[in-house]
Amino acid sequence: MDTRKHVEVCFTPGEYEYFKDEYEIVVVIDVLRATSAICAAFDNGVKSIIPVATLEEAREYQKKGYLVGAERKGEIVEGFDFGNSPYSYMKEELKGKDVVLSTTNGTKALSIAKEAENVVVGSLLNLDVLCEWLAKQNKNILCLCSGWQDKFNLEDTICAGGISEYLINTGDFTSDEDSSIAAKYLYLSARDNPLGYLKSSSHRRRLKNLNLNEDLKYCLTPNSSNSIPILKDGKLVKL
Repeated sequence: MDTRKHVEVCFTPGEYEYFKDEYEIVVVIDVLRATSAICAAFDNGVKSIIPVATLEEAREYQKKGYLVGAERKGEIVEGFDFGNSPYSYMKEELKGKDVVLSTTNGTKALSIAKEAENVVVGSLLNLDVLCEWLAKQNKNILCLCSGWQDKFNLEDTICAGGISEYLINTGDFTSDEDSSIAAKYLYLSARDNPLGYLKSSSHRRRLKNLNLNEDLKYCLTPNSSNSIPILKDGKLVKL
């Protein structure tokens, strides 16, 4: 009998329905930029991040005096403190604070996955430390890519492929889905130079047009973070 656990990749939140309830751990990935910004925030000493899917919820928190980041289509939403640039979360005044975040894709994926037994945040920044932790859990794992407005994107899939590749190489995990196999091969193609590989990806072009090149470089630099953010009672905290 095969006792290996499964690691699979779901390309978009819209496909989550087909996977849910089969996995004890869901890894939510939004490389450009929500999950990268979340890792940066915890590296900087932020106490917790409350992810909310809608701007209405974000405004309610703002009324209560919270610092709130809100981004739609790559830009800061008017009236909020910041967007989802990792650099926004490196400010001294955020240390020890509870921060609220709402983004186009990442917080939507977190909201969709919130009923899962364990929800953690993955990015290229925390790839190795996250993989090492996942390997020790002995649980079925789903990598949920945030995509772009419910469509497939390259950067999240590459990150998910990196997680799959690592876990399968331990010998304790297996994959059945074609999405997982495709993600793994995309990762193997991109791993030596993710920035170059993603040169023509749609979201990289989108961010470049918004003059967010520094964000791009930061988010596509693997293993610069030791944080594993985990969802507990509706808040992301550092594991």
